[in-house]
Amino acid sequence: MHKVLIIGAGGVGKVVAHKCAMLPEVFGEITLASRTLSKCKAIAAEVKERTGRDIATAQVDADQVAETSELIRKTGAKLLINVALPYQDLTLMDACLEAGCDYMDTANYEPKDLAKFEYKWQWEYQERFQQAGRSALLGSGFDPGVTNIFTAWALKHHFDEIHTLDIIDVNGGDHGQAFATNFNPEINIREVTAACRHWEDGQFVETPAMSTHQGFTCPEEVGSYEIYRMYHEELESLVKHIPTIKRAQFWMSFSPNYLKHLEVLQNVGMTRIDPVSYQGQEIIPLQFLKAVLPDPGDLGKTTQGRTCIGNIITGIRDGKPKAIYIYNICDHEACFAEVGSQAISYTTGVPAMIGAKQMLTSDWAKPGVWNMEQHDADGFMADLNEHGLPWKCIELDAEAAAKLSVL
Repeated sequence: MHKVLIIGAGGVGKVVAHKCAMLPEVFGEITLASRTLSKCKAIAAEVKERTGRDIATAQVDADQVAETSELIRKTGAKLLINVALPYQDLTLMDACLEAGCDYMDTANYEPKDLAKFEYKWQWEYQERFQQAGRSALLGSGFDPGVTNIFTAWALKHHFDEIHTLDIIDVNGGDHGQAFATNFNPEINIREVTAACRHWEDGQFVETPAMSTHQGFTCPEEVGSYEIYRMYHEELESLVKHIPTIKRAQFWMSFSPNYLKHLEVLQNVGMTRIDPVSYQGQEIIPLQFLKAVLPDPGDLGKTTQGRTCIGNIITGIRDGKPKAIYIYNICDHEACFAEVGSQAISYTTGVPAMIGAKQMLTSDWAKPGVWNMEQHDADGFMADLNEHGLPWKCIELDAEAAAKLSVL
């Protein structure tokens, strides 16, 4: 059994705390910490009620390296599971190096004042983690995370070369709100409004945000949705580590209602991330908007429907064209019944727990900074089936898959 420190008490942190508590043979002493202690205590009470296990709680400012390092030493944590904000990745990595602790997160670092999603800042820690004999695992959520593992598993078992990769994230859930985001509003809106980049013929090609879209029908009667091409961080690491990829794209579904509200908010300046003066104080409009929007952690009570997230992959095997679709379907109401959260938090929190399990029980915890696809995928894929995110892999027509006209 191992001691772990979870930092972040939002919707994902809640799922991670529950799922870690369900595996006492792996996760011994669990501490949940955030800036707001009351949130940690509320989650701990739910964990106790559902699993019978006690988890410790603590207050910490994740922006402060010394404060976080002290908490790591106090808890004796072998691994820090970062499910806080992406702005805090680097300070938490610094704290792990200072206190002698392994690190993992679910999303790459981004500066507060720049909507730029790149791994370069965290990749620069490679030598420091190697010299310290510590391990860092980047992006162990669903996308990034499971989507990286799907790709690595496909390359190991189905392809000699991967040529095209389309990651498709569909949320077929309905939360009943006029407008809400399924995870942290500040991070969600920054992602959606940023310029799109996709990989093609050896370079990233930039296009206006949400300018490319098409219809997509999910399997198993999840439904048909309009999916929009946007940039997502796993594209950067996947095309680096699997250089045979000629084209890589990320797609996400959005309803007309969501896009209408987002357009209005952009037009009136509420999605700005630069400070504005208001009544003698400087505020960030997007941070204020986050404060008035529904808390994603509360959406589980009303959300119905299913998510469908997966990869359409084409390439060659034994000299012949081949295409597959690997996907998971997750039910919002089933997630809420199990851990009190909707499927968006669940599909991120479960892979975070599995990534932590792999680091603690397998050879994933090698010194350095690693993306998911750099590790062997088989154990992770088995754990997905065992711990709530079962996947399916189906064969597709290779020509149709390359055009996405497959389902």
